[in-house]
Amino acid sequence: MPYALFDLEATLALPPLTLTGEEAGLAVLVRHEGRPVAFWMEPLYPGAHLTTDDVARRVEAHAGPKLLRERLRAALAPAAARPAETPPLPPLTVAVCTRDRPELVARCLDALAALDAGDAGLPEPPEILAVDNAPSDGRTREVVAGRPGVRYVCEPRAGLDFARNRALAEARGDLVAFLDDDVVVDRFWLAGLAEAYAENPDAAAFTGLVLPYELETEAQVLFERRGGFRRGFEKLRYQGPERAGNPLYPCGAGVFGAGANMAFRRDVLLALGGFDEALDTGAPLPGGGDLDAFYRVVRAGYPLVYEPRYLAFHQHRRDVDGLRRQYRSWGLGLMAFVGKTYGADPAQRPKLRRLVRWWLRYQLGLLWAGLRGGDALPPRMVWAELAGGVAGLLGEYGRSARRVRRIREQAERGAGAARPVPAWTGAP
Repeated sequence: MPYALFDLEATLALPPLTLTGEEAGLAVLVRHEGRPVAFWMEPLYPGAHLTTDDVARRVEAHAGPKLLRERLRAALAPAAARPAETPPLPPLTVAVCTRDRPELVARCLDALAALDAGDAGLPEPPEILAVDNAPSDGRTREVVAGRPGVRYVCEPRAGLDFARNRALAEARGDLVAFLDDDVVVDRFWLAGLAEAYAENPDAAAFTGLVLPYELETEAQVLFERRGGFRRGFEKLRYQGPERAGNPLYPCGAGVFGAGANMAFRRDVLLALGGFDEALDTGAPLPGGGDLDAFYRVVRAGYPLVYEPRYLAFHQHRRDVDGLRRQYRSWGLGLMAFVGKTYGADPAQRPKLRRLVRWWLRYQLGLLWAGLRGGDALPPRMVWAELAGGVAGLLGEYGRSARRVRRIREQAERGAGAARPVPAWTGAP
């Protein structure tokens, strides 16, 4: 049964919350003056009613300390106002990479069109690229046609990182934000990115909070209850070769954020070779490209910043089989990244070995908890992630690199093969 989604502003009177007869729980986002400060999920019974006092108690329990900090920050804001020379957001390109999902692209573009560039201090809206990856028809081109400020680009070679690299090559902005087509940006998304840049003008990469767009199915509720794509509500800055309290850093690149909502300085990412096209290749290897890009940025010495206000909502897989495939892709992408990095960055091999051992223990713990029943992740999901991880460890990156090399060679032999897109310099 679905969960109801509620978006509460803590500076306003809290409303009572009532579920319909079809809803079995709720998920609540709490904001303070628009800033996200907390999120929680709670199973209830169909038709449940929470009074304003019930809601207030829950908000205090889940968001109380953060709300106090936000109120203190707001009270001190005049004294701590940023100077006038605070760097504005540079020219921005937003790239939406897609394949045969015109309805999702239309929804994503509608949300981007509703943003107010003035909120982010931009004199004009950002450039928007819709990168159509090996389309089977012209529906996405038709969706984009006639939309002001949106440019259609077709990348004929199938693979998400081919599409991302085409976006890097085509972008006119100094900063390139990447969104998955099944994402809807929050109304403060652009302002959140601008704030992160103003506070960290030396950063080369930015990631943001990702919350569920809907919780309508068992698979979506299950995924979000495990944590979804969330990385918390605190600003984070990653820089340097070590991080206190994280012995796997920076090899555990999943801590940095989610590829569904990320941005890079174009010049830095191009200098690093762009996205590795042997990752995120579709069904054979459907993941790892974002992890690899985050890792290489940090290993090159650049800061990477996580900003909760840079918020987007993701439509999770609606069916259980789709969710199982996603978990398999997570294991496969992570361990393909590990296998690639083990060969490309020998200095990090001890950490990579520890990462593999930790991951296996963690997955086996999840499997044991699932077999015991209760509220744990179902064993079939854990098995899927484990199976993907094992495949990744058994040389999937090398096989994928060979496939991609053949794709490049075929494209070069074909008509119109010339392309101004980078190929990751470390790929075999």
